[in-house]
Order: sequence, then structure tokens, then C-alpha cells
Amino acid sequence: MIAVIDYGAGNLRNVCKALEFVGANITLTDDPATIERADKIVLPGVGAFADCADGLRKRGLFELMQRVGHSDKPFLGICVGMQLLFEVGEEMGAWPGLGLLKGHVVRFDFSQSASVETQRLKIPHIGWNRVHPMREHTLLKGVPADGYAYFVHSYHAAMTDPAHVLATTDYGYDFACVVGHANIMGIQFHPEKSQDVGLQMLKNFMEI
Repeated sequence: MIAVIDYGAGNLRNVCKALEFVGANITLTDDPATIERADKIVLPGVGAFADCADGLRKRGLFELMQRVGHSDKPFLGICVGMQLLFEVGEEMGAWPGLGLLKGHVVRFDFSQSASVETQRLKIPHIGWNRVHPMREHTLLKGVPADGYAYFVHSYHAAMTDPAHVLATTDYGYDFACVVGHANIMGIQFHPEKSQDVGLQMLKNFMEI
């Protein structure tokens, strides 16, 4: 059973429907005992980093997510749920994340680019963009090289360890859009909106 963590974030139902579509047995829950019993964890999220972290804390789930993350249980963060996997989010201040992966979550910054076209890119990054796999990983099995996924975000992970970058996307510069280390995995785009690419990745996670 996959526990989809319910902590007041939006878009939970769409993630649940996508997981069910690929055949996953899921439970949408904020119950610690149910989460502890689950075989796998999915942490979705939309909105601001600090608000999502606060939602976990208010439900008494922040430390539980850290504890589960340090076990061998497969753990997938999606969108802001992926960003929460890191040490610090820099949206309107510096906010502690779960610290399960090393790095900070930073705003897109095109100010140093020599390209006028890059400097004119809009933030947030919204729409379809290519996913470039960097290395083989179970989460990327069967995902076509340079397939398209759907993004909605203003912040991205600035990784400390490049070995944890599984795939990148170019928006002014390359940023990590799929990450993973040991049992921890993250997807910056919305797999539930990304058609074949996203559904294949959710299926891969289900089958881990």
C-alpha cells in the first residue's frame, strides 16, 4: 500500500487518481500509524515551501517524514513535495526542509545570463518542457529520452551532490527536475499532468 500524505496541500486528488490509474493501491492519509504501516510514501505539494512545511508540522508529520525518509521505505516527493526533501527552501526567507537530500531550493535567477532571451524568461516556469535523463534509475525506466513533462514552479533544487541528479530540464539553464538517492526520489514537474512520461514514472515507483 502507498500512503499519499494529506497535510492540506492542493492537488492531492489528482495525484491519487493518477496513481490509481497505473494500478497502485493507495491511501490518502494523515494518520501516523497508517503511514508507518505503508510500503511506500508519496508526498505531493503545491504552493509555498514554508506553508507546506508548516502543514506537515501542524499535523505532527514533519518528524515522521524525516524518520520514514531515513528508513529503507521508497519515498517520492512531487513538486513542492520534492522541494521539501532538501535542507532549506529560500522562498521569502530561509526555511528548514526535511533534510533528506543535500541542497537548497532557490528561485530561478537569470540576471547573470549574457542572453537577452534568457533574461526575458518569465517566472514562474509554466508549461511543457523536455526532461533529459542523466543516468539510469528505476524511476526513469521506459521514460523516453527528451520526453515532455508539465511544470508549474518558480523555485528549483540547487543540488549539493550532482550524483543525486537523475534528470534535468533547461529553463534558462539546466536544473534538476528528477532527483534520487537510496530510497528517496523526487519529481519537480507534475507527473499527474504529464501524460505518458509522468504516468510511466508513477508506475515505476509503484513497482519498486
